[in-house]
Amino acid sequence: MKRGVLFILISCFFLALSGQLSTSPGQLKVSANGHYLQQEDGSPFFWLGDTGWELFHRLLLEEIQTYLENRREKGFNVIQAVILAEQNGLKTPNRYGDLPLINMDPTSPNEKYFQLVDTVIRMALSKNLYMGLLPAWGDKVTRLWGTGPVIFNTENAYQYGMWLGKRYNNFTNIIWILGGDRPPVQDSADWRPVWRAMAHGILEGTQNKAIIAYHPSGWLSTSRDLSQEDWLDINMMQSGHGSGHDVPVWEWIANDWNVIPAKPVLDAEPNYEDHPVNPWPTWNPANGYFRDYDVRKQTYRSVFAGACGVTYGNHSIWQFWNPKVEKINYAERYWTEALDRPGAFQMGYLKKLIESRPQFTRIPDQSVIIKGQGEKGEYITACRDSNGSYIFIYMPVGKTISVNTTSIKSGRVDCWWFNPKSGEIIPLGIKTRKEIMEFTPFTLGIESDWVLVLDDHIYRYPKP
Repeated sequence: MKRGVLFILISCFFLALSGQLSTSPGQLKVSANGHYLQQEDGSPFFWLGDTGWELFHRLLLEEIQTYLENRREKGFNVIQAVILAEQNGLKTPNRYGDLPLINMDPTSPNEKYFQLVDTVIRMALSKNLYMGLLPAWGDKVTRLWGTGPVIFNTENAYQYGMWLGKRYNNFTNIIWILGGDRPPVQDSADWRPVWRAMAHGILEGTQNKAIIAYHPSGWLSTSRDLSQEDWLDINMMQSGHGSGHDVPVWEWIANDWNVIPAKPVLDAEPNYEDHPVNPWPTWNPANGYFRDYDVRKQTYRSVFAGACGVTYGNHSIWQFWNPKVEKINYAERYWTEALDRPGAFQMGYLKKLIESRPQFTRIPDQSVIIKGQGEKGEYITACRDSNGSYIFIYMPVGKTISVNTTSIKSGRVDCWWFNPKSGEIIPLGIKTRKEIMEFTPFTLGIESDWVLVLDDHIYRYPKP
């Protein structure tokens, strides 16, 4: 597409948005208890993200529009995308022929490239979507693996961060995510000063209004090396795709729930749907692919263990594989064919379930499960309202369980089965509450995962 046509599209889109910004999402903040996120007006915000890492690098505007609208319709509210992209993003131009930096200098951004970033942020704003913006993929700070090259030091990282902060200071739908699949510390090497400088630049540029997280490498949480950083608002982890099935993400979330100071925590990259199961770095699909059931198990168990949300990913979509680029790690289908994979729909069901009950008082509580607990693929997670109004229990395998209901104070319980695969809600009616109650779902065994919802009848909650 010629440059003039792009400018026309941008101008027309700005005009189309002029009457819509009054409904835009407000700046996110950390809740008073430190564990969750909230909107500017105080209403709870459940993070349901999608990894669109290569969005700015590999898509045209009309393709981005298709992608964002598809995600909005499914209930996603955060899109994680990288400005200086992983896949040779400093040397391979975007679809309009533009590189992000002049001579790979972070202090010399290319205005034409950032006009596309501007437009996408506005496009997301019009759809009430937040952009989880990574200023750069981690190999631009520390290569370790990937193409790099390393271009940042403390001085230019600060300058680049401040430039970004000033440019996007007036947008309320941005969450800044540093890192990009790299550890901040490894052995004797410490890259925290560079990331710290970038974060402080962003904060200065936004007049301290920015909310900032860090996306670490696989099997790592930011609580290990960054929790005490004054710029970090959210602890993130990446349970990832490299250790086979049923990585104990629920243990990691539980650990971070108890970290002081308390910060919201989430798994920003669980196993991708349609990603090979074989371990890093081979990624050979000899052991098959992660499918929607695998995604549900990891996402539900992390959220019920205390996460403020979760990010979904599809292996074809993060890279936006299409006929013009080489596939990465055995992708099965083009990104346009992956938009409506089962797991993407099912993440919306999770969000609706969480939003159906009070969120700020949701706490993890494994003592709810008296009998039926399993290990690995059968591990059950539970959470409840600290005020005693409800209990959620996620069962990755259908079986009979016994439940401690003493957190519910009244003598009657509204009982429901929630099917995370279909979103179907099956009422069990009002039962007389006993201290220990037994429940058996309608289908049993592997791939028959269920959520048991127990409500104190006096609250008269609607169906989940």
